[in-house]
Amino acid sequence: MRHFPKLKNKEFAVFKRLNSPAKVQNFLNQTPINFEYAGETLRSPLMVLRRQKAHCLEGAMLAAAIFWFHGQTPLLLDLETTQADQSHVVALFKRDGYWGAVSKTNHAVLRFRDPIYKTIRELALSYFSEYFLDNGKKTLRRYSRPFSLLRFGTDWLTTEKNLWPIDQALDKIQHLPIISQRMAKELRLADPIEIAAGKLVEWKKKKA
Repeated sequence: MRHFPKLKNKEFAVFKRLNSPAKVQNFLNQTPINFEYAGETLRSPLMVLRRQKAHCLEGAMLAAAIFWFHGQTPLLLDLETTQADQSHVVALFKRDGYWGAVSKTNHAVLRFRDPIYKTIRELALSYFSEYFLDNGKKTLRRYSRPFSLLRFGTDWLTTEKNLWPIDQALDKIQHLPIISQRMAKELRLADPIEIAAGKLVEWKKKKA
């Protein structure tokens, strides 16, 4: 695996102290949500650190960059939903042969996963019951193969341009089904208390 590049940007100094998945997750939790008030963005880790805001994919890429700094392959996992919902992306890490995930989200669900999952499928399935709409319908349908950011060289770490090619490549990577169509028809709705808990947020959106 290629080593993390020697970058002179002072913003990356924070990576040194973020030397565990828990510390990476805590750092992301403290980073405000990027509500994209001025339009959609897909900022590099450097731009996220400078703007001090991130949405789920931006947060996942930042976490992956930190893991790369500490010697792990920078990997993403895409959780794909029905068209009625939005996909979610997490950064993967591995400890003692087991998978875990760091997640940037504004909600009470779809969050950090401890490294207790033997396979990527097991990890992806752990998000299934949490992934639902306000009407209770569960929407998670597929998960991607681990997606390595090494294929994009090093520019993705520091560019000032939006990283749409990464988003497009993530959409195209092979995704594996979680449930069959028959299973989807028989899914029970989330309970009202689960729906209420799912509406809890860390960061409030500004009113127009």
